[in-house]
Amino acid sequence: MNAYDDLVMDHIKNARNYRPLPGAHRHSHGVNPLCGDEVDVYLRLEHDRVEDAAFQCSCCGISMASASMMTERITGLSAREADEEAGAMMRLIDERADPAAHAQDAVRSALLTTVREFPARARCAALPWITLQAALANRANAVLAP
Repeated sequence: MNAYDDLVMDHIKNARNYRPLPGAHRHSHGVNPLCGDEVDVYLRLEHDRVEDAAFQCSCCGISMASASMMTERITGLSAREADEEAGAMMRLIDERADPAAHAQDAVRSALLTTVREFPARARCAALPWITLQAALANRANAVLAP
């Protein structure tokens, strides 16, 4: 039996959009100083839409899966919608929201299940989303507060 949700495991083993993004309009480097995880988020915007999103990291599997799911989820959204999605994910992670309340949303449910079962991994799940918000705001760096 896997320790993590099947969707999380799939994104750990087969990360989507794990690559540099030539021609990125936005880039931010995120750091979790408590564990040493680092993630870079790259965005290409066209007419205020996320035309393409990618990431690279030196990070644990949870940060990797979260970033992979995030890049899939935000591609095609407006910058405002992507920022709102990041804010919503951050709130849900911070609140340790009930995954059952989000059963219709596989990404939210999977990440929230992981955070509920492994509370020490909340910051890992959050790092890509915080870095996304920094990239959207055109800030070069994002650091999780200790």
